Amino acid sequence: MQPVFSTDGLHPKNSFKIWRDVLFERLVPIKMERLDDRPFAGKMEVANVGSLNMSRVTQGALRSETTPQAARQHDRAGMAVVVFKLAGASSCLQDGRDSVQKPGDIVVLDHRPAVVTTGPGSQSLFLELPRERLESMLGPTRLYTALSMGAELASSSLASTFFRELIQVRHRLDPDAAERMSTIGVDLIVACIAERMAREVPQPLHGTVVVQRAKAFVEANLGDPTLDPPQLAAAVGVSLRRLQELFHERGQHISDWIWQRRLEAAAKRLADPSGAHVQIGAVAFGCGFASQAHFSRRFKERYGMPPSEYRHAAFLSTA
Repeated sequence: MQPVFSTDGLHPKNSFKIWRDVLFERLVPIKMERLDDRPFAGKMEVANVGSLNMSRVTQGALRSETTPQAARQHDRAGMAVVVFKLAGASSCLQDGRDSVQKPGDIVVLDHRPAVVTTGPGSQSLFLELPRERLESMLGPTRLYTALSMGAELASSSLASTFFRELIQVRHRLDPDAAERMSTIGVDLIVACIAERMAREVPQPLHGTVVVQRAKAFVEANLGDPTLDPPQLAAAVGVSLRRLQELFHERGQHISDWIWQRRLEAAAKRLADPSGAHVQIGAVAFGCGFASQAHFSRRFKERYGMPPSEYRHAAFLSTA
């Protein structure tokens, strides 16, 4: 990763103050206080992969608080932060939930009031992404902020390994490949959260969690043309009838949701200038349509124009 700032070489008397100012400027406005009298050391490194921005932060024992006033002042209100714990220990408190993180654990924090405490030698990877990317598949972030996803979860281990390797090979990826890899990474994070939420979830929330897990599975498997309601029910471990009931309670039908997400994904890809070279048939197959004719018919029903016209209009609007 690319070094951005380090306290190496700074006078010990000034190192913490300067570190605090750097984090205030580059991350979020936070109140920070030291928790020990050891010489303070901090280091920040950054990397970009596709649309994902990542920061690796190494620092000493600190208490960091995002106050209500600070949360209102910063310009990242639409973003959420996924934290991969790399070394040391930390704890976080947000939305009435608190947890402890050890190396290999993952936790989500929103840009709202929160308290994070780090121990000596703490190192974390911060990944910032639009909140809507999580909420469209998992529901409001308040359901899972400060919920630690332990390294013992298979999905957490897989996600941590993926991002560690992604950082290593990012320079060998062309822009399209980098964006695809970033999308896969977000899908892995969603899988982690869904798996963790499914454990010991309060009964009133159980139906919500099942639907969220089902929607997350749909997102991760949009390109599978065989994906259907029975397969989806089996994937989340409930009967087809029960899954249908849960969707109906929310005014939705399973099949309609699957087709809706396929069409929305296709529309997004068609409007992306970086994918202008991708043939419409490839977009259709990549979003789970068995034939281009079927895709064109459904797309026109949804958006009022054929896919080719939609792409042309989208490119004109961004020219």
